Amino acid sequence: MNQSLNLAAPLSAAPVNFAQLVFSSAERHAGRTAIEDNGHCIDYAQLPERVMSFARGLMAVGIQPGDRVGIWAPNSGDWILAALGIQCAGAVLVPINTRMKGLEAADVLERSGCRLLFVQQQFLDVDYPALLAPHRPASLQHLVILDGDTPESPADLTLQQFLCGAVTVDADSARQRALAVDPQAMCDLLFTSGTTGKPKGVMSGHGQNLRAFTEYVKVIGLVPGDRYLIVNPFFHAFGYKAGWLTCLIGGATILPHAVFDAEQVFQRIARERISVLPGAPTLYLSLLAHPQLKQTDLSSLRIAVTGSASIPPSLIERMRNELGFAVVTTAYGLTECGGLRLSATHKTRRR
Repeated sequence: MNQSLNLAAPLSAAPVNFAQLVFSSAERHAGRTAIEDNGHCIDYAQLPERVMSFARGLMAVGIQPGDRVGIWAPNSGDWILAALGIQCAGAVLVPINTRMKGLEAADVLERSGCRLLFVQQQFLDVDYPALLAPHRPASLQHLVILDGDTPESPADLTLQQFLCGAVTVDADSARQRALAVDPQAMCDLLFTSGTTGKPKGVMSGHGQNLRAFTEYVKVIGLVPGDRYLIVNPFFHAFGYKAGWLTCLIGGATILPHAVFDAEQVFQRIARERISVLPGAPTLYLSLLAHPQLKQTDLSSLRIAVTGSASIPPSLIERMRNELGFAVVTTAYGLTECGGLRLSATHKTRRR
């Protein structure tokens, strides 16, 4: 059955593609912060304009529906805007692991057929464009440098140059393309970890992701106004789908965190009143071991989602009793299964 989006349908209906999610979230959650990154806040009401600037920029350089576009960068607000822009342009998001070397990234870019790559200039003392340069596949026509100097190649752009090109594309035609994306169209191509061979590309669609993670919002009990600190990398389904996508569905605030540092996370929880904190069991163990635990106000914490390793019942009890989590969900996710498989949810009343 064809579920193509009716452009005349009210945006209050359940979203069936990522563009409709962006526009409907702007209506439902206007006045709430969608993304808060390094002190810079984007209201839900501002989200469509910011996202569509990226979509129009992609259209300006010739990206067509179905084209592959990569992102090789750490967690940030621009990562989210670029990803949604890719999906609203009808293209396919290909996240690249920031720990990959140049040859590994080039292999993923070549096999996926990426035509454009959003890339961080510097991260953890690594120059990503320089790392890629000797191995750059012929299919990769453009780099958009998220935070760097003017690129050497005339085909490559700074982020500012890329966004300036967006004004050459009519806003109404871009919105029409975005809302016309079929719910069954592929929206992302995530590559597995490659532990038993070369990483494999896993395809998933707009409607598939929205249906699955709308249920996930209900399972963990996310509500509008929650403040979700996302330490898990966006190139992984835990940080992307169970992270910022979940926030947009539920009306929560996304707070990206680029590199895990136990002290920084501990301080951010107290300072920024974090209510949702996902992560591996080691993250919670580091909080429980902090010397200032009993002197610091962590009362904002409400929801924990743990994965990546098994978690003993004793740790769940400590998370509830000492960190104050009302909900602890243990999950096991596979990229091949869309990144979502819940194991158990433990709830308790606040003491």
